Amino acid sequence: MHERKPIPLAFSTSSSKIIFMDKNTKKIFVVDDDEMLSMALEDFLVRKTDYEVQLFGTGEDCLEHIEERPDVVILDYNLNSVKKDAANGLVILETIRKLNDNIQVVMLSSQEAIWIVFQTGKKGAAEYVVKDENAFEKILTFCETT
Repeated sequence: MHERKPIPLAFSTSSSKIIFMDKNTKKIFVVDDDEMLSMALEDFLVRKTDYEVQLFGTGEDCLEHIEERPDVVILDYNLNSVKKDAANGLVILETIRKLNDNIQVVMLSSQEAIWIVFQTGKKGAAEYVVKDENAFEKILTFCETT
C-alpha cells in the first residue's frame, strides 16, 4: 500500500510556502492596514501551525470574503488610519457579528485605554490584544484554544 500525499490547498504569499491543509485546519483572517505587521503575523502563524492565513488591508476586503467562514478574524482597531473613508475596526466588528456570530474576533491595537478594551468587548470581540512584543504569542494562544 502506498502513502497518499496531501494536496496543497493554499499558498502563503509572504513566506512563499505551499500549505497543506485538511478539514480541521483553522482559517484565520488578518485585517490590518499595516502590511509589514500583517505579513510578519502571517509568517509567524504559518511557521508555528498549519493554519490557513489570509491577509486583508481593509475591513471591506475582509467582509467580501466573510462567507468563507474563517474561524478567527484578527482585526485592527485603527483600520482607517490610511484610507480616510474606510470603515474602522469597530464598524467591521459589528458587521461581522451581524453576518456570522460564530466567528471569533480578536481586536488588535496599539491602544491600551481600558474604555477601548471594554467597548470592543461590548461589541462582541472575543479578545483584545495590544500590539506589543508579546502580541503574536497571545494571538497564537487564543487561536489554539478556540
